[in-house]
Amino acid sequence: MIRHLSQWINQRITSFNPWTNVYGLVRSIFAFSLFITLFFNDATLLFRPSSGNPTWVKTDTLSMFSFVPETSFALNLIRIICLILLLVVMSGWRPRVTSLFHLYIAYSINSGATTIDGGEQVNLVMALLLLPIALTDNRKWHWQNISSINRHYSKTIAYIAYVFIRIQVAILYFHSFTAKLDNDEWLDGTAVYYYLLDPMLGLPNFLMNPLHFLLASPFIVVITWVTLFIQLLLVCALFMSKNNWSKVLWCAVLFHELIAVLLGLISFSIAMLAMLIIYLRPLEQVFVWQKNKRRK
Repeated sequence: MIRHLSQWINQRITSFNPWTNVYGLVRSIFAFSLFITLFFNDATLLFRPSSGNPTWVKTDTLSMFSFVPETSFALNLIRIICLILLLVVMSGWRPRVTSLFHLYIAYSINSGATTIDGGEQVNLVMALLLLPIALTDNRKWHWQNISSINRHYSKTIAYIAYVFIRIQVAILYFHSFTAKLDNDEWLDGTAVYYYLLDPMLGLPNFLMNPLHFLLASPFIVVITWVTLFIQLLLVCALFMSKNNWSKVLWCAVLFHELIAVLLGLISFSIAMLAMLIIYLRPLEQVFVWQKNKRRK
């Protein structure tokens, strides 16, 4: 039995090829999520004193923002440097090098900024878990597709990282699902009603009137329970056949982009989009751009 298991694992690793434009697109989307956070928010909005922390940047961190004076000019200068580096990451150039830039920027924002959401935390965790794949990627651009690679040790490292990524995503949704079961509003189907009416995270004014009839209808219960069902479905996707991944992916993407529109969590939803692609898109199932289709 152990021998058969060893042969099965060896076969999976031998046929595994993570260095495709699927993983490349994921890196670019994660970097874009951080980019829009820094681009549309001044440093004085991201970094500010808070309860128990009188300084602008959180203390006791290695964040790059903590190495400069706590002035608007200095913090914005670092912000602009980060924007330039993130553009390089998004371009796909030398993933082995730029993955380190991406990880450090994600860490600096997550550990140094005060006003952040879950998207920055997801970005940091995924940048760290993607690092073994990136460091074993010797391509010049992460948009290139390599059909045959014989580097067994690199494949083994990348495969282990990929398995951990999928397990981590499933754990994230499992934790989110089970945490909601302890909340009476999620069980009785009214949680989405309260979220959409929340003064800070709720519906924008231009959607409040058109969707008021939906909030006041019994259908809001169905929407609340569908949210729970989708999260449970994403947990189960860890054990599904690859043939079913695409259906779950489209369902989950629609779910998160609705969150982006209704609650305004744009950078968070973009980060979740990247996470869903690495979770539910086989890495060997490369994206074929329109230009390549015409050549074929």
